[in-house]
Amino acid sequence: MGDEEITAAVLSSAPNAVVVLDRDQTVLVWNPAAERLFGWSYEELAGRRAPIVPGELTAEHNAVLERVRTGGQVSLRTKRFRRDGTLLDVRIDTSALLQGSSVIGFVHVHHLVEDDVAARDRVARRARLVRRLTDVVADINAELELPAVLDRIAESLTELTGADAGGFVLIENERLRLVSAYQLPVTLGSVTADLRSSLVGKLMRTGKTVMLESAGLDDLVWAELPGLHTIALGLAAVGGHPYGALYALFAKRKPGHVELELLELLAGHAGIAVGNAMAYQEAVRQRAHERAVVDASADGIAVLDGQGRVIQWNPAAGELTGVTADEVIGGPPPFPLPEPGRKLTFQLETGRWLDVVSAKIEETGELVIDFRDITAAKELEEAKDLFLATTSHELRTPITIVRGFASTLDAQWDKLTDPERRSAVHTIAERARSLGQLMDHLLLGARAGAEELKVRIETFSLAERVHAATLGLPVLSDTHRVEVIIPEGLPDVRGDALATDIVLGQLLENAFKYSPDGGLISVAAWVEGEHVVVVVDDEGVGIAPADRDRIFERFVQADSGDRRRFGGVGLGLYIVRSLARAQGGEVTAHPRPTGGTRMRLVLTIAPDTPAR
Repeated sequence: MGDEEITAAVLSSAPNAVVVLDRDQTVLVWNPAAERLFGWSYEELAGRRAPIVPGELTAEHNAVLERVRTGGQVSLRTKRFRRDGTLLDVRIDTSALLQGSSVIGFVHVHHLVEDDVAARDRVARRARLVRRLTDVVADINAELELPAVLDRIAESLTELTGADAGGFVLIENERLRLVSAYQLPVTLGSVTADLRSSLVGKLMRTGKTVMLESAGLDDLVWAELPGLHTIALGLAAVGGHPYGALYALFAKRKPGHVELELLELLAGHAGIAVGNAMAYQEAVRQRAHERAVVDASADGIAVLDGQGRVIQWNPAAGELTGVTADEVIGGPPPFPLPEPGRKLTFQLETGRWLDVVSAKIEETGELVIDFRDITAAKELEEAKDLFLATTSHELRTPITIVRGFASTLDAQWDKLTDPERRSAVHTIAERARSLGQLMDHLLLGARAGAEELKVRIETFSLAERVHAATLGLPVLSDTHRVEVIIPEGLPDVRGDALATDIVLGQLLENAFKYSPDGGLISVAAWVEGEHVVVVVDDEGVGIAPADRDRIFERFVQADSGDRRRFGGVGLGLYIVRSLARAQGGEVTAHPRPTGGTRMRLVLTIAPDTPAR
């Protein structure tokens, strides 16, 4: 694909309206997004002035052109006509069209202001829902009577997800029992069902915590809800074991990823809330078994007398706080207490975050304190927020090599030989074709594990993929040296060639990125047993031992001071490992004795494939 074809494809695929004018303001480029936005086709306006500028804004338009003609760019919010005569509220980014140092025209990129507003509204809505979830969880945890907890869970489920009805089922051996329902027909009552043949059984077999189901609903008891088309299901667990499930039933609107995320969070809190309520009732009914129940709880539980002194402190409380029962009995707990019926989130000196709730036992005047570790959930929530705020930046990562080659061609065209130019253009075309697939994989990786990455398993030449990935890399940097050592006869492997391109590209990009002072980038491959091993070595800042596995997790980046300046939210290596494992391979990080990092990719040799 040549430069002109790539340019045409980019303009055709651009989501924003791109209009290019010559010095006389006649139309040179009018992309499909401009046709959709303004209503005129390119054929109607090519070589003419586009009649989109209102008369009263002509002076403003000309002033913008004069400003960019003398250097700089202008972004402003203004009005433009559609073909039907309506006025559009748009934001326009204008820059000069340059040929060498001469201005030969102007480039205008238009997008509707309402799109910006809609994006802000989505972010604001998510923030409101998260705040509301916090309030709902506090309300649920404040309830200690099991029927009230179950009813509050079912009601909160519909409030948070917008579902038309909701229910909570308990897992009782191999059966399910509906114990609470909201906006469901009364005929359902306390219906029971077989666990294995139910949606809950199906969800448990997937190993996930949430799922959407829209097929085969007519055979379920939930079909009594008129118009039912989708069921969202979330598994509630206590102490790591399935305890029950939340059903969100949709008959009018369709759920999205935000609703699934809220359902997952609520299901986790619901399992704990129900478990706590049942543990509390059991403690009240059978005081003789109180200590056994409390000591077995995964939550930290303390009992305070009327003067606020600790009289009971379970093992989980000691593990969570680092304070033993002997140290705390007879004194106050090592954290502030919320008012009965309220929730307090508190960070210990160790850095651990706790959710603390309390309830007063009227019969004895004692205060029961329940607290659990929410450090992982808090870090995940913060990481997700950071991911949502910076996704657009991270998605630019795959085009770094394209940008580098394009800049090299632009700045050093006359200095490059014809084979070098052809090599650079070939690499640009190859990376451009891979970009769409990479973006799809990134989006899958951002769904908090709700979907598996799909790959196509076939036989391909890993040597060819390595050579393609490293083609032209030596001209990208004046401070790095690139060495590729691939032995003759390297056997083919089984996997996905495109996924492997993405893995190799990310590993090479990281090698350049994390060796800012230059040095040798070495790529080598060899056979180990039934596998082919590819390593990418750099002489960069290296990875701390504690981070060598964590860097492959979602939203995680090593925390050393040297690495903070490199930016990013830690999606690249998560995608790399996910793609490698999806095709039966593995990626690991290792130190180099002389400094830097070795990234090791392992793929399986294709059976019955002779060595090349």
